[in-house]
Amino acid sequence: MNDTNSSDWNPRSDAVQRDPLGAYDRLRETCAIAYSDLLGWSLFRYDDVLHVLHNPAVFSNEVSRHIAVPSGMDPPRHTIYRRLIEPYFSQARMTAFEPICSAVAGELLQSVRGGRTVECVDRLATHFAVRSQCAFLNWPRSMHEVLRTWMRENHAAVCAEDRAKLGLLAGEFGEVVRALLHERSGSANDITGELMRERVQGRPLQEDELVSILRNWTAGEVGTLSAAVGILIRYLAVNPDLQDCLRKEPDRLPYAIDEVLRIEGPLVSNRRVTTRPVEFHGRRIEKGQRITIVWPAANRDGRAFEEPTSFRWDRDQLRNLLYGSGIHACPGAPLARLELRLLLEQLLAATDRFEPAGDPPQPATFPIGGYASVIVSVTWR
Repeated sequence: MNDTNSSDWNPRSDAVQRDPLGAYDRLRETCAIAYSDLLGWSLFRYDDVLHVLHNPAVFSNEVSRHIAVPSGMDPPRHTIYRRLIEPYFSQARMTAFEPICSAVAGELLQSVRGGRTVECVDRLATHFAVRSQCAFLNWPRSMHEVLRTWMRENHAAVCAEDRAKLGLLAGEFGEVVRALLHERSGSANDITGELMRERVQGRPLQEDELVSILRNWTAGEVGTLSAAVGILIRYLAVNPDLQDCLRKEPDRLPYAIDEVLRIEGPLVSNRRVTTRPVEFHGRRIEKGQRITIVWPAANRDGRAFEEPTSFRWDRDQLRNLLYGSGIHACPGAPLARLELRLLLEQLLAATDRFEPAGDPPQPATFPIGGYASVIVSVTWR
């Protein structure tokens, strides 16, 4: 471990890319806070991450020059916008959306039904993430391919560290969202229309605020949701006993989904910036330095979870950092949990068994979690 800001590790090295979870596990034990030019100071241990999450005055979320509502805000501004956002993910709204989301899942499974083998990331997970998020917002089907293309190009630009391309893509997607807003003019009786009629501190939401919210709910979420689907299907494919258990007892799915995604996190990292000097494990970090939370490492920390890489039915899932913790815990967690449960319920009900097929899947390229591709052999009912 270095005493200066020279790199302790390279998140894009071949060794990390081949086995990212193993690399994060090793760093958590040997270099609990590690510096890299790409990520700044990375934290891997559960208690360190929890300390950052619950001290927003010291570890600020205002890490970008672009507006991000409310995730890129600090209190008191964050509190105002968070209060506006949370009702959109209420239990009543989830109950109303459930039959719509269930239909999306059923339609997609029908499109792959009958195939002896199914590629589950591109053919199923990505389509489901895009279609379910668009259905939640009542966006037209024409947005499906727009969003999928944007995701693919944005991922390529992130991997290439092409900041110019990333800026261009952000602008392009913003214009797409603005066009949808102009078409509706606040009259639509759906979530998008409701957002357009919202007021904050006595004034309507500005267009850039609306674009930020809707971008986060689509472009900001579909990649993580897609990664989660791939992880879940792969995990069940290689654990047939768990698969059979959930097929017989689907009521256990919500717990199982959270536990599997604790073991193999779909979201790799999030950023913070220090507002004053801090110290972790004897290393001083100055004010204005970037902190990166590495979620999978924290959620696999044996100090927080006994037998951390094993699936267990006796975990306290309130300790699971899958959806974060503290004031910035993901407000969309109820929606993600609903979407994942509905897809897995239908997949399990439609099959007698699915198991790995083809070569072992390759991990997705950092900073995307999960797998680049998951191929399973399916026995349909």
